[in-house]
Amino acid sequence: MIIPVRCFTCGKVVADKYEQFKREVRQGEDPAVVLDNLGLNRFCCRRMLLAQIDIIDSFMAFSTVSPAEVK
Repeated sequence: MIIPVRCFTCGKVVADKYEQFKREVRQGEDPAVVLDNLGLNRFCCRRMLLAQIDIIDSFMAFSTVSPAEVK
């Protein structure tokens, strides 16, 4: 899924923080600490990043257009 630009509840911008969040969590950082460092203190904003699932790669397996045709 595509990360929403803003939090659904409070409207704070969260999309610009997702890549950094994902990178630091992959490096072994605690997600709670990363969210604190990014300034996401409200539960509603934290939920936006914690509940995000990247499924676009799974969908691409069912694509009817080959990558060579897309230009």
